[in-house]
Amino acid sequence: MSRNRMGAAALATAGVLFVLYPAIRPWHDEATVSGATTSMSSPAWVAAHFFAILGFILVPLGLLATRDALAGTRSASLALTAAIVTWVGAGLTLPYYGAEDFGLHAIASRHVGNLIDVINAVRYQPLAITIFGAGLILLGIGAVLAAVAVWRANVLPRYSGIVFAIGFALFLPQFYLPPALRIAHGVLTGIGLAVLAASLWRAKASAAAEATTATTAAEAVTATA
Repeated sequence: MSRNRMGAAALATAGVLFVLYPAIRPWHDEATVSGATTSMSSPAWVAAHFFAILGFILVPLGLLATRDALAGTRSASLALTAAIVTWVGAGLTLPYYGAEDFGLHAIASRHVGNLIDVINAVRYQPLAITIFGAGLILLGIGAVLAAVAVWRANVLPRYSGIVFAIGFALFLPQFYLPPALRIAHGVLTGIGLAVLAASLWRAKASAAAEATTATTAAEAVTATA
């Protein structure tokens, strides 16, 4: 499989994971002991957040392939910058997701005293919440840069990065939305990644088809001569 198609597969897989993340995440009132315990002690809590972790890992890999698809255009350096910024953003975001996934699950499963206080201490630790927010902002910036690079290069369909950029630009503010809208955001992000993945996949197929056509034509000319 070509690098472009591996990148497209990474983006498509990430899209599925970001749809599943809020869809299977338990939604109970986490401001109460019973709600927090029910949600966070559930195996679905671990699975949902792990899906997001995998998604954050896969997106920068897909953007590296997007940069390769734009090689030789004026947008190549911008596409590389987008991949790097997204990778740094993912790196800053993942520690917080690990704490949410495994740390809060272990705390809730053991029914510790002062559960809500302990959860808030994990979630709102100053450095943790700062790098988490910075990471999500960088992910949004990287996605917007990738969409601009795709638009300027005009190699992939110009629209193919727009929904992807919107989904990741909204990743931080969507945490303040109710569950139904967070699930809708997951679907939006998944659609954006799927559109970019399909464009990247077809671009390689089109290039291969053009090369085959050119070779066939050259062979026909040679045979005629």
